[in-house]
Amino acid sequence: MDRLFEFVVNHYVLASLFVAFLVAILVLESRRGGAKISAQGAVSLINRDEAIVVDIRDRKEFGEGRITGSVNIPLSSLKSRAAELNKHKSKQIIVADKMGQHSAMAVKQLNAEGFANVVRLNGGVSDWKASNLPLVKK
Repeated sequence: MDRLFEFVVNHYVLASLFVAFLVAILVLESRRGGAKISAQGAVSLINRDEAIVVDIRDRKEFGEGRITGSVNIPLSSLKSRAAELNKHKSKQIIVADKMGQHSAMAVKQLNAEGFANVVRLNGGVSDWKASNLPLVKK
């Protein structure tokens, strides 16, 4: 550990460039996947009928518990089935997955298909459960 501090002191330009690049990458990656919405924010949009939830988990996980009124379109078939969402273009689309890891990719695909109001559920369905919000089981 002493050598690390010695290196940073002796090569402060390299160390500061490393920190700057690290911060730049983190900022870029956080913005890349689109905006996030909390579970409570999603509930208010859903209750006012201003949003539709697209669940990108596979059918088995979707059957174990889903957000009320959500549409299941697995991530692997999202590009081919995006036309099913055309009737909801005027609404906010909330993309939900298991833990919020893959929803950024789905948001990017939906934006490429022409959907402008797409956000991702922060933390996915697991955060929804952790907030003690209801899930519908078949």
